Order: sequence, then structure tokens, then C-alpha cells
Amino acid sequence: MPVTDDEIHDKYLERAILEINALNHDVQDARPDDASVAVVGSGHPQADVLLLKHHASREEIEEGVAFYGRSGAAVLKSFGRLGVDPMTVYGTLCDKWPSTDRATDAPQVLPAAASTFLAEEIAIVQPRMIVVMGADALEVLNGLDLPMTETVRDQPGAIQRFTPACEVLVTPAVDDALDELGAKQAFWTAFRELGQWHDSLPPY
Repeated sequence: MPVTDDEIHDKYLERAILEINALNHDVQDARPDDASVAVVGSGHPQADVLLLKHHASREEIEEGVAFYGRSGAAVLKSFGRLGVDPMTVYGTLCDKWPSTDRATDAPQVLPAAASTFLAEEIAIVQPRMIVVMGADALEVLNGLDLPMTETVRDQPGAIQRFTPACEVLVTPAVDDALDELGAKQAFWTAFRELGQWHDSLPPY
């Protein structure tokens, strides 16, 4: 009996779920010390859009899940404005193991394993678009060992080619845009370009 497109899609999705779950277990097991916690990615394991922040908020540290709390709620609200289905999105962090006893507004030097895990995560999800939130996250993305990549410039709101199959949209850091009006406007001005990109996607 011939295999249908839906059956092929289901097989790829099943494999991606298994691979993401295995990667999350590896992230948990790779905590560098007892003062750190693992914060794993969340969302669809074959998402069109991958959201990337550098480090966790306190809410994300407490829950152990990326984009939990205020930043996740703000992005979800933005998706509603843009007509982007949040079920087609995956969110993760560069810093997989934030410390529970430090302020979260100062990026730390990341262990080499963090970049390795992030590269694996991107390879599993295979997004069409990566939304990079902040200059620190962009620096990590540009340093990843991924095939056929181009250097992404720090130009908020400009959609740039990253690989032949993936583009990047740079925005200001979302956590910095939650309380101050000017920062919020700067984030939204850049982020809304995602809506035009999404509207231009061919139908499945």
C-alpha cells in the first residue's frame, strides 16, 4: 500500500518529538553545578518559527521552561495581533542552565555544551524562521557550528538569510521590553515583520 503524505508527516513529527525529548533529558543531565537549573525549550518540535532568547527570566527558572511567564504571554499576545498560530512556534534559550542565585539581567559566559545543544535543537526543529531576541542571543547564533550559514547582522526588523532553508528576524530582547514604553515600541516595530513574513508563506 502506498505511503501518504500525512503518514510521512506523522513519522517525521514522531521522530522530532522523540529527539526533542531525548535532548531535553540530556540538557537536564548536563547541569554544570548544583546552583544551576535546566530550562528546556517549549512548543512544536517541527515549528515554522523558532524563538531564541539568551537567558532566562526568574519565572522561566522557577518553571524550568523557556518562554514561561511574562515574556511568553507578551509574545503570545503579539502572535494574536499578527495572525500567527502559536501552535506553529517553538521557543528556547541560549543559556540552558541559569543559576538560581543570581540576577538574570546579566548574561553569563556559556559552557560550550550550551551551543552544542542549541545547534542540535535547531537541527531537530528545522524552522523556516528564527526570531533572535537581543544582541547576546544573536552573538551565540552566529557562533553555532551549523552547515551553510551566513552571518546575521544586528539589524532589528530586517529579515535576513541564515541558511538556504531558514531566515532570521532580529528583535530587541523581549524581557527588556515588558515595562518601558520606548523599549516595548522598539520590540514591536521589529517583531511585527514576522506577520508579513508569515502571510507570504505558501499554503500547505
